[in-house]
Amino acid sequence: MSQTILLITMAVSFLISVLISPILIPFLRRLKFGQSIREEGPESHQKKAGTPTMGGLMIIISVVITALFMVYKFKPAPVNFEIFLVLFVLVGYGLIGFLDDIIKILKKRNLGLTSKQKMIGQIIIAVVVYFILREHGFPTYIGIPGTDFQFDLGIWYAAFLLFMLVGSSNAVNLTDGLDGLLAGTAAVAFGAFGILAWGGNLQFEVAIFSLAIVGALLGFLVFNAHPAKVFMGDTGSLALGGAIAIIAILTKLELLLIIIGGVFVLETLSVIIQVISFKTTGKRVFKMSPLHHHYELKGWSEWRVVATFWVIGILFAALGIYIEVWLS
Repeated sequence: MSQTILLITMAVSFLISVLISPILIPFLRRLKFGQSIREEGPESHQKKAGTPTMGGLMIIISVVITALFMVYKFKPAPVNFEIFLVLFVLVGYGLIGFLDDIIKILKKRNLGLTSKQKMIGQIIIAVVVYFILREHGFPTYIGIPGTDFQFDLGIWYAAFLLFMLVGSSNAVNLTDGLDGLLAGTAAVAFGAFGILAWGGNLQFEVAIFSLAIVGALLGFLVFNAHPAKVFMGDTGSLALGGAIAIIAILTKLELLLIIIGGVFVLETLSVIIQVISFKTTGKRVFKMSPLHHHYELKGWSEWRVVATFWVIGILFAALGIYIEVWLS
């Protein structure tokens, strides 16, 4: 697969995302599908109330169209199950997010699906993924990044896979709190996995899928950068979290997700630390969690927080590629 195909993939997905946005955003605005802002959030965010949400739809639409077109147009051999599996995860988790968003909007509240309902949906999709992989004889070992060491989890790989998909979707969701924050950091992370899928593992479908997401995110970022004209909502964030997890699984780079998705890990850890600290000592470690809000309340501008996290994401992605390509 030539580099040209990857560039075309990003370009096509970018264009689709950019072209459908001016149609979808006014449509969402007319339907009053606007974002509700939680009262305990930073005061500066209250002015964002009413901004159209569920923009994740434009990301999902762009990726599905681009990935299927590019795979069927340029795949040198018969298409395998991987492209359908990654699209199933993207759309499946996107559907959970869509239901969550639509309930919030229609009921004009910050709570959509309950955490239990959301978790059940995420687990069901993860279980389906596991049985599909088992049906295709997918290996159950895990490799240690930067080494040749592997260990087989056997039947416990099912629990590990479930933890990855559910955990990743929620971690990425936590990162979606500032204009352009998730779109930028996710584009970098998916780009890193796309490079590894293409260069190291020679997985055509996974590479195409990864770069299609990069293009769609960059197109979405045109309208999501500060000041955002649209938010992706849980429709987009849950879909992206599930998608990056299944990419890491299919490329057998499961543990490398911790590094390449380092920003998502830090955001999640900040919430965990905050909750544990407050419940055990009554004190908060951060001014507010997730982490990006902490820096906002310290006086950083929204753009400064986002740009800093983008740079950190790039460093994590570069480290992940270095470990996999040069140390393995």
